[in-house]
Order: sequence, then C-alpha cells, then structure tokens
Amino acid sequence: MTKATAKKTKAQDSKNPLGKTDAAHQQGVRNQESKFAQLVNHSYLTEEGFDVVAESLQRNLATTFSLYLKLKKFHWDIRGRHFRDLHLAYDDFIDKIFPGIDEQAERLVMLGGSPVAAPSDIAKYSVVQVPTETIHDAREQLTALVDDLTRVAKGYRDDSKAVDDAEDPATADLYNGILHTIDEVRWMLQAMLDDAKMD
Repeated sequence: MTKATAKKTKAQDSKNPLGKTDAAHQQGVRNQESKFAQLVNHSYLTEEGFDVVAESLQRNLATTFSLYLKLKKFHWDIRGRHFRDLHLAYDDFIDKIFPGIDEQAERLVMLGGSPVAAPSDIAKYSVVQVPTETIHDAREQLTALVDDLTRVAKGYRDDSKAVDDAEDPATADLYNGILHTIDEVRWMLQAMLDDAKMD
C-alpha cells in the first residue's frame, strides 16, 4: 500500500469510524449544521442499537433486491416442458417478496439512516448471488432458489432476534412478516422440486 493510499484510507476511516452500512453515516452526516442532520436522529435507538439494526436492514434490503433479480432472470431463462408453470410462478413469487424492498428501505430511513442502492452496493451486502450465466433447467433453477431461501429465512429469524435485543421490536415484527413470506415461497418452490417428473 502506498503512502497516498494509506492516507486516503485513514481519511475515509475517520469519516466513517464505525463502518456504517447506510449512506447517511457513510457521508459523515452527524452534525446539526448539516441539512441532512435529521437523517441521523435514531429516535429511541442508541447509536449501538442503530448499528445492529441498520446493518441488518441494509443487508436484507440488498438480499431482497437480489432475490427479485434472480427470480426475474430465471423467469426469462426457463425452457422446456415446465416453462409455462415456472414462468408464471416466478412472477407470483416476485409479487410476494417485492413489497419488502420498500418496507425495509423506508424502515432504515425512519430510524435515521439512508439506504445504499447502487448495483455495486447491492452485490456487496446481499447474501444471494444473481447468476450471470443462463440456466434453462427447471431443477437447477429450483434447487438454487430453495438453497437461497433456506439461507435467507435463517438470516431473517436470526436478525429478528438481534434487532429485538437492540430494542427495536418494530423492525423485529417487520422481519417476522417477511420471514413468513420467505417460508411460504420456499415451501412452494420445494413442492415443485419434489415432483419426480421435474427432470
């Protein structure tokens, strides 16, 4: 690392000493003189509690975006005898999970944060990877989605407890509702995958 790079990194760290995941804190928006000062009033949360909640909201927001994109990608790419069923089903599942994007982003804003939403940030924070290759096979698509949703559901369950422990029961309730939706979509996908004629 060059001296110039080290100096730049140190300067960035001083602006963002706690490694905040939301845009308001990344920009160092903390003082009352700033026109954005209201964005960092966390209401009833402590700064430490906000850190826990904001990290989970940003990660889950990015993950929901990625699930949306992955379902759309599979919707476009599906081929074969299961085309019609899955082409339509994927859009039904998108309709179920899509509202969570806005709900989680707005919850972060309510608590004094600001969501990051650039494609590079979505990829950075998401626990779901959107495929760059084309996958036509129904079983391969469904297996990937069931694996993703199993992991995402566990994340929401753990995050619900973590934000509740951080004294934010409202975000815990939001996560529990989204968890129910994720469980429902996973169940439906698994039921399709259990079809012996899927191959």
